[in-house]
Amino acid sequence: MVFIRDPCGIACLVVTYGAVLYADYVVIRWIILTTMPGSLWMSFHAVLFNTVVFLLAMSHTKAVFSDPGTVPLPANRLDFSDHHTTNKNHPSGNGHSSDWTVCTRCETYRPPRAHHCRICKRCIRRMDHHCPWINNCVGERNQKYFLQFLIYVALLSLYSLGLIIASWVWPCEECNQNVIETQLRMIHSVILLLVSALFGLFVTAIMVDQLHAILYDETAVEAIQQKGTYRPNRRKYQLLADVFGRGHPALWLLPCTSLNHASRYHDTPLLSHDV
Repeated sequence: MVFIRDPCGIACLVVTYGAVLYADYVVIRWIILTTMPGSLWMSFHAVLFNTVVFLLAMSHTKAVFSDPGTVPLPANRLDFSDHHTTNKNHPSGNGHSSDWTVCTRCETYRPPRAHHCRICKRCIRRMDHHCPWINNCVGERNQKYFLQFLIYVALLSLYSLGLIIASWVWPCEECNQNVIETQLRMIHSVILLLVSALFGLFVTAIMVDQLHAILYDETAVEAIQQKGTYRPNRRKYQLLADVFGRGHPALWLLPCTSLNHASRYHDTPLLSHDV
């Protein structure tokens, strides 16, 4: 388990969980229980909404505390005094290097596509970017959970918007509410409407960017460096399976580690490679 002590990241975690808890409070207290009392729809929406909240919390927790793919440090200090990077890197035709390189900050060798994160202070395998909303890097081992988190936030935002609009279009005529409760419900509904719209658009944009990075096999760091697609001949389904695991696609949205997915990750001894 990893946890980065970054003030900005910790603040974003508080904002994230605060927004989710507020959405759950408004939807359950001021929309479902107030506008659907005693109906089957009340139970249905309460269970379904909280199921999405649970899956969101699980995927976010996994993305926060999972190792993103940290390159292990050597047991003994390595000597790089005679190392010349100009002689060791052999970029391929698509701009990528197939050889291991040296990180001068970690003072260790790192595999292809690994990059150093200045916030985590370590090299991360297939690092895409450091995301303050999960207070962690998005890398080889936790990109699945990060994408799941984005999908569930988008679903929760859309679900909240739908319930709010439905409560306005089809108000409960039999519900006895005083003026204060009606005004409070309207205030909470408007606030949640704005929050859901903003968060929904924000995470949708990031989700599209992540799917583009996976399907075209080019991380955000590689896109900035203009290296192009790493494996241009690999099928799109295989690229998705590399992130979500080799299990059935119907299980890809579950925030759990499949056995096939976990078995691919092993820390290989650094000095066993020809660098």
